[in-house]
Amino acid sequence: MGEYSFLFAIAVVFIFGTISPGPSFILVSKTALSKPLSEGVGISIGLSLGAVFFTLLAIFGLYTLFEAVPLLYRTFKVLGGLYLIYLAYKILKHSGESLSVDDMKIQKKSKGFIKAILFGFLTQISNPKTAIIIGSIFAALLPQELPSYSEILLCLLAFSIDAIWYCTVVLLLSTNKSQKLYLKFKKYIDRVGGTLLAGLGLKLAIDY
Repeated sequence: MGEYSFLFAIAVVFIFGTISPGPSFILVSKTALSKPLSEGVGISIGLSLGAVFFTLLAIFGLYTLFEAVPLLYRTFKVLGGLYLIYLAYKILKHSGESLSVDDMKIQKKSKGFIKAILFGFLTQISNPKTAIIIGSIFAALLPQELPSYSEILLCLLAFSIDAIWYCTVVLLLSTNKSQKLYLKFKKYIDRVGGTLLAGLGLKLAIDY
């Protein structure tokens, strides 16, 4: 089992990277507070699949391609940033709309589980910096010769860490107490969340 010890070091770095605040955390929190539990879990699964996607890209060397072809990386960054800005616009657009408990019950039927997974996946892959970060982690921590099934284990690791973290956030924020608090301060929570998301998207798009 000693040959797989590198997985522990990667897991530790992945955990800290996953729990750090960013676009994914903002959207998971917003969904957990205002949508049904199933939708929050769906988005969490989508985010986790996005982490697997970037893990596969890093394993097969896309981050090296980004470093070799800066224009390609900048194109991905701009597109990802614009997508985050679009999501921020949608949040800010409806921030002034007041909701009641009855309104939230109606709103909770707005998106299906599969669509939530797709939404989470698209949100996760909107930030190509993740490919660079994961690629850098692998370059620093992977052994020269990978043991058997390492690729599968790395994908399972990325999926598990993201899924556990985001599902935990969803469970904590989907309680009646949390949702009542959200209703009380909805306008301010949405405006802060939307502004942060727009700022992250703008930074991603213009940060060269």
